[in-house]
Amino acid sequence: MVVKQKGYLGNQNLKEAGIDIQFTEEQVVEYMKCAKDPVYFIEKYIKVVSLDEGLVPFKLYDFQEDMVQTVHENRFTIAKLPRQSGKSTTMVAYLLHYTLFNQNMNVAILANKQAVAKDILSRLQLTYEYLPLWLQQGIVEWNKASIKLENGSRIIASSTSSSAIRGGSYNAILLDEFAHVPTNIAEEFFNSVYPTISAGQETKVIMISTPNGLNMFYYYWKGATKKLGEDGKNDYIPIEVSWDQVPQYPGGPLRDEKWKEETIANTSAEQFQQEFICDFLGSQNTLISSAKLRVLNWATPKTKDADGLWIYEEPKEDRDYFITVDTSRGQGKDYSAFVVIDATEMPYKMVARYRNNTISPMVYPTVIRAVAMRYNNAGVLIEINDIGGQVADILHQDLEYENVMMTTYKGRAGQVMSGGFGGRSSQSQLGVRTTMPVKKLGCSILKSLIEEDKLLVEDVDTINELITFIAKKNSFEADDGHTDDLVMSLVLFAWMTRQDYFKSLTDADIRTQIYEEKIRDIEDELMPFGFIADEAEEGEWDGEDRWFSM
Repeated sequence: MVVKQKGYLGNQNLKEAGIDIQFTEEQVVEYMKCAKDPVYFIEKYIKVVSLDEGLVPFKLYDFQEDMVQTVHENRFTIAKLPRQSGKSTTMVAYLLHYTLFNQNMNVAILANKQAVAKDILSRLQLTYEYLPLWLQQGIVEWNKASIKLENGSRIIASSTSSSAIRGGSYNAILLDEFAHVPTNIAEEFFNSVYPTISAGQETKVIMISTPNGLNMFYYYWKGATKKLGEDGKNDYIPIEVSWDQVPQYPGGPLRDEKWKEETIANTSAEQFQQEFICDFLGSQNTLISSAKLRVLNWATPKTKDADGLWIYEEPKEDRDYFITVDTSRGQGKDYSAFVVIDATEMPYKMVARYRNNTISPMVYPTVIRAVAMRYNNAGVLIEINDIGGQVADILHQDLEYENVMMTTYKGRAGQVMSGGFGGRSSQSQLGVRTTMPVKKLGCSILKSLIEEDKLLVEDVDTINELITFIAKKNSFEADDGHTDDLVMSLVLFAWMTRQDYFKSLTDADIRTQIYEEKIRDIEDELMPFGFIADEAEEGEWDGEDRWFSM
């Protein structure tokens, strides 16, 4: 027998806190079944709004059942789904089960915009209102941004930001449409929140989105556990759904080939590819092609220190190493960064990198020297546009590191690289000034090196910078909210490879090697057609053409 109550704030559909309900035997059995099986609970008791039919029971599609079970059984889940696939509604239903049948659970619903997060919470609240009172927990708090239940569980809605849930302790976090959160905000969020998440033994992170280019969501998706049969680089379990797995959005048309053709006609093939086929289409104006960026893989460093030095390959004897250096002022904004490249042979390989945005320019040369000496007294080329000139002087004069590359102005030829020997003249300088011609040539060569697999880069931060290194005006630079310090170090290395001094040290001409390989590829493609022999020079022609295979 249910004790009569006025309902929370007069709403008869919401159970007040402190109201006791006498369960029947059937309700006890049913309650236990619901607690154990979220799919059963959702399909029997959750109602959703259909555009045509109004409030209807939530009948899960097969992929939605799989989503619920995967999220229920795992701590970290990442789901890549098409538009209008009911992904948010499915997660709302699961989170409702999670908070009803567990005590003292704090849940955060985060979206790219606060209004979107509040809309998701409002759907959860609507669903809650239509639950039988004997399944409900008493309401303690109920507003547009949060609800709190009598069992101690609480759900809040907010935008995804570094301060959204700072200082709180959360058992489950739903990151809705995470691909649409700007990368700089997404990075700040994880730097701020992840320590709180990882502190628990059963905390959950549910990341769901439709792809939106190559960004943080792409980074986590590509590293997801056992994706495509490979070992994962993180602990996220991937869920992938395509448009044809969604038979029909509630109240919408049947999704078949005809619907696909109409959708493409009304939008574009590219938009359908991204929003329904869920392809990670990168920015169309990145230096490196989107096709190449999608296949770049990152490796786990052999060693990492707190200052930002990541080593992927220890130095080896008889190898030629070069270090190219980008310098910042160490004020917590741009990074001081350098890369270590093994240039002994093709393909070149990035074997170490350093990145730190707080190191003083006075201390930075000491770090460069230590790493350079470790890597067989590597040649060091320093960008000297700003504070970098001071770094070059300290490294060469105060720390007496001799293998600092110099450049000399040669009129129309611009800056030409030389070794750090013999002193300086009025036309020479330690390091290189990144002028427009230097950057233009460096970007052009870097594009060829990476896309032709002549330079192997397996550092995740460098790859992330390449993803956001885009055309602006007449040059390339980091997109708004991003950095490009590691990429600019690679640009300097690429420029270096075209210098005669570098070729004399490594005996390698990049342009010639790439050109010769392209010619060989063209010849290989033409081989099946053969060539016509001019028999007028060989002897008497009998009037018939002859073909000879090569």
